[in-house]
Amino acid sequence: QVQLVESGGGLVQAGGSLRLSCAASGSIFSINNMGWYRQAPGNRRELVAGITSGGSTMYVESVKGRFAISRDNAKNTIYLQMNSLKSEDTAVYYCYVDIKKYDFGPVQTYWGQGTQVTVST
Repeated sequence: QVQLVESGGGLVQAGGSLRLSCAASGSIFSINNMGWYRQAPGNRRELVAGITSGGSTMYVESVKGRFAISRDNAKNTIYLQMNSLKSEDTAVYYCYVDIKKYDFGPVQTYWGQGTQVTVST
């Protein structure tokens, strides 16, 4: 069993900051890529940021320079620091983690439960 627990969402005024966390636990041999998606009402789920096991990062254009993704491998945890938040950042944010449960096993993607981020103007 693998569990992902997200935290850190909430209500913030435009221009403010939030930090999301996502901790993985359970039967984990190794973790490959990790990242964050978001989904606003009526919209498709969108990849916001990702980070590889080696620390390489990617961001959707709309958050570049405002969001920062990081990971703590010792804690199997991923973070998303969100600064200069805008109303268009309002969405449910989901973390994902690509996990191998045993050596030579397949990589499987697990999802967090989602956390609401609401940016008020």
